[in-house]
Amino acid sequence: METLAITLLAIDTIAMIVLVLLQSGKSAGLSGAISGGAEQLFGKQKARGIDAVMHKATIVTGVLFFVLAFLSAYILG
Repeated sequence: METLAITLLAIDTIAMIVLVLLQSGKSAGLSGAISGGAEQLFGKQKARGIDAVMHKATIVTGVLFFVLAFLSAYILG
């Protein structure tokens, strides 16, 4: 059980790293970071296509990472 939890955690970690690196940046620089956050909150343009799929997949792998990290800590502890 311990080996399975750690293996799944490693696979999930690699998948999350790949998903984050494959996503395109919204804006560059400090001014882009400030206006990009406001634009994402209040903008009317929604992410479509592959960007939306990758965004949702990143959220899923992030949640799965925390669940597997707590599970492996519980099993090993």
